Amino acid sequence: MLLALFVGVQVIANRCGAVVPNAEQKPDTIGNTMLKSLAEEMESRVYGQFLPSVAFSEESSNRTCWLLQAQIHSLLPFYGFIADQAADEREVSLDFRTLLLAEAEEGGYGGASQDPFRSEEGSVSGGIEGEVGVLGQITGTTGTGQWTEEGSGNQGTGQWTDSAGSAELGDIMDNAMGETLEELLRAENEAALQMQISSFIPHGIQNQVNLDTLNDYNTLIQQFYSVDANTMAGSDQLNVSRFLQADMTISKDSPGPQILIYHTHSQEAFSDSVPGDEATSIMGVGDRLTEILTLDYGYEVLHYRGKYDVESRDNAYANALPDIEQVLEENPTIQVVIDLHRDEMPEGTRLVMDLDGRPTARFMFFNGLSRTRKTGNIAYLYNENLDSNLAFSFQMQLKAMEYYPGLTRRIYLKGYRYNMHLSPKYLLIELGAQNNTVEEAMNACDPLAHILDMVLSGDG
Repeated sequence: MLLALFVGVQVIANRCGAVVPNAEQKPDTIGNTMLKSLAEEMESRVYGQFLPSVAFSEESSNRTCWLLQAQIHSLLPFYGFIADQAADEREVSLDFRTLLLAEAEEGGYGGASQDPFRSEEGSVSGGIEGEVGVLGQITGTTGTGQWTEEGSGNQGTGQWTDSAGSAELGDIMDNAMGETLEELLRAENEAALQMQISSFIPHGIQNQVNLDTLNDYNTLIQQFYSVDANTMAGSDQLNVSRFLQADMTISKDSPGPQILIYHTHSQEAFSDSVPGDEATSIMGVGDRLTEILTLDYGYEVLHYRGKYDVESRDNAYANALPDIEQVLEENPTIQVVIDLHRDEMPEGTRLVMDLDGRPTARFMFFNGLSRTRKTGNIAYLYNENLDSNLAFSFQMQLKAMEYYPGLTRRIYLKGYRYNMHLSPKYLLIELGAQNNTVEEAMNACDPLAHILDMVLSGDG
């Protein structure tokens, strides 16, 4: 609409005394001077509205703002022409229409090869039509249209038509500018989110754990483990020397996923999760962890989105078992399995810490021992990978204590199996709790991925 108003003021100003080639100059009056001043002000506003948008204008597969792009493209040479004249300290008074005609003669509207906004599906072309107007044809993926300026002097009318109907130029410009502003706002939000995400810097070693003291069973339990009251763990299972000797490294060379992430409890959410929006639940945290491991560390990750607790959490592990067995059978390259949860805590307890200025949810590794105080070892829940599972969580906890002190809670040991027999390198992780925010949970994925990479690569 601003452009249409500017052109109208230019027309009136030219009639009242602005310089028109091959036309007789009229004497300046107060009215003429005011109109010229108004035209110059509108000209300045047009530049301020359109020229900064050039770098951000883009074509969309759903909407094609051809007219806006063509107008912006036509203004660029105009701006440069005026700037060049000012640099030469020469005063030039030319109307908008004359410059458009001049650009058409020079090929500024010349064709798709000169249009930086052209897509493979559409092009912009045009040319000069005698001395009375500019005729341009614009074709895009969503329709075809034509803008024609006709008449004598500086008068002109125009209309854009496509398969959806017709609209006046002002409406088209308003709609196009509105879409562009929405795209800019969306891009700014995405950039801000990306800046927040990318602000994480992996830590170097912060704390040296004295491994010799861990040979004492009571010291080991005190520093590394919380044992559920219904189970028992002995030195036969918790052996630090054996844990440290276990090789947890994996190869990235073979094609296919190396890591599987899934959620036995897919419906777990956070304090500000949006109901029905998976991106703000534990599933979204799984997406974020997958993204970091893939983009930052080069792993191929399969994030499996099975749901086993939609109506009830009862039997979720039993319901998940056949699905995960099938996934592993169909993807034999998978070497690491992660069952990602969030915990449940009293409302007065928040599992959060400040990590380099970012609120970050604390997390915990979890192991099932297939053993209870009442029954002893549970034969029907036998886990042939128990030693490796325990070694994996110990090495993860050790790296967390060395590189991110205070970020992890002690490893929790409980009585049953929790499908951990499915892989030697199996982690069950409780990341945050129901009273953590989504942001805190997402932020925890960065150090978690770093710790996992250190263990799986043997670095650090």
